[in-house]
Amino acid sequence: MRVVIGSPLNGVNLKDDLTEFLSRDPRVTEVIDISTPEITYPEVSIRAARLVVDGGADRGILVCGTGVGTAIAANKVPGARAATAHDLITVRGAVENYDAQLLCLGQNVIAPAYARALVDLWLDLRHDPSGSYGPKVREIIAYEARALAPQHDLEGE
Repeated sequence: MRVVIGSPLNGVNLKDDLTEFLSRDPRVTEVIDISTPEITYPEVSIRAARLVVDGGADRGILVCGTGVGTAIAANKVPGARAATAHDLITVRGAVENYDAQLLCLGQNVIAPAYARALVDLWLDLRHDPSGSYGPKVREIIAYEARALAPQHDLEGE
């Protein structure tokens, strides 16, 4: 699995810890760190989301102070599904239920050891499109396609 990872300055410590963790994991074939000292959370989030949506990476991890800003920014990229998660239940649901390709974490709200445990679980999780959440994810994708169409009716009428 190719994982893109990135953060602005207020997430760099946890991002660096997770980058090292991922680089030692046999499930990960490539870690793509797109961080720079001056990058903003919107820029790193959008770049990571585009890399995933365009096929340059399989999944992404974004780290900021809370994980909320990176999720909001990444979700602006059509086709991206980013989720903020700080516990096992939300990490599992983000992938298995909602097919989130980007995991957003907050350096100010989660300890590195626990973040590594969440990423460890996250690497094994998969979405089953034939499961009960499959139709809901397809509904979201269809709405997004209509919203991006030149003339659209977002209510579906």
